[in-house]
Amino acid sequence: MRKIVLKIVLLIVLAALCQGTFLFAQSTRYEESNYYFFNFSVEKIFLHRLGYVVTYRTGGNRIASTYIPHSWFNTIGGQGEIVYLGTGSEWPSMIVYYKDGEFSHVRLRLRKNRQHETWGVVPLTAAIDENFDVEEVILQF
Repeated sequence: MRKIVLKIVLLIVLAALCQGTFLFAQSTRYEESNYYFFNFSVEKIFLHRLGYVVTYRTGGNRIASTYIPHSWFNTIGGQGEIVYLGTGSEWPSMIVYYKDGEFSHVRLRLRKNRQHETWGVVPLTAAIDENFDVEEVILQF
C-alpha cells in the first residue's frame, strides 16, 4: 500500500513539474533586436594615412569601395572595431551594423599579418583625403 501511495505522489509531483516547465517555456518571450547588419567579403583593404579603403564584393558580385577613418577605431565603443583573424581559412570580412535604421558601427575582420594578399597600401600621391570625411559607411549593394 505504501509503495502505491508513494508512486501516486511521485507521479503527481512529476506531472506538476512538467506542467510548470511547459507554462514557464510559454511565458518566455524574445524581443526583436533594433540592430541589423550587412556582411561583405573583403577583397582588399588599403592603408592610408587617414584611414582604410575597403574594397568589398557586393550582392551582385561586383566590386565596390568605401572609406573608413582611423578616428572611428580610437575609442572603445566607437564607430569602428577591428577583429584580427588567426591563420585559419576564414576570409576577411566587413560587417556594417545599423540600429533603428541608422548607421551604428562597422566591424572589420582582417588578417593580422599585413603580408596577406588582402592588404595593400594607397600610394602617397593619391588625392583621396576628402573621401575620409564621412559620418557613416557608404555602401553599394
